[in-house]
Amino acid sequence: MRVLGLDPGTATTGYGIIDAVDGRLTMVAYGVIATPAGDPAPQRLLSIYRQLNALLAEHRPTTAAVEQLFFGRNITTAIAVGQARGVLLLALAEADVTLGEYSPPKVKEAVTGYGKAEKAQVQLMVRHMLDLAETPQPDDAADALAVAIAHAQFEAFRLALEQ
Repeated sequence: MRVLGLDPGTATTGYGIIDAVDGRLTMVAYGVIATPAGDPAPQRLLSIYRQLNALLAEHRPTTAAVEQLFFGRNITTAIAVGQARGVLLLALAEADVTLGEYSPPKVKEAVTGYGKAEKAQVQLMVRHMLDLAETPQPDDAADALAVAIAHAQFEAFRLALEQ
């Protein structure tokens, strides 16, 4: 199973792609979908859409997961992230990629065993679980890999229950 994990944002959307085969996780690719800060919102959203479509065409994931929106204090940021998230969901639906959505605590719990883990703990576990020489950078990419790992684990569990 090839899993695409996405950590949505307007300026940078992290992505992480892993293969999950027989309980073994392998990193395929990671990085960010970046948009220029000076561009108007519609152009940024179009850029996110196009860049995600290029990733989907190149890597052909069988399933994907997007981190759910976590409301902080800045409502303007939350709205912008929600718009980016909507574009991601649209592109995934259009590509007919099955989707999972997870809250940040659910991702942390799946990766570290503790839903309130610190970012450094999550990154360390991502590095360990994917047998990487160094922690993926930037943070958005590491977070997206964590989302992919969480989804791979939940999907493996779901599939095991179906048998």
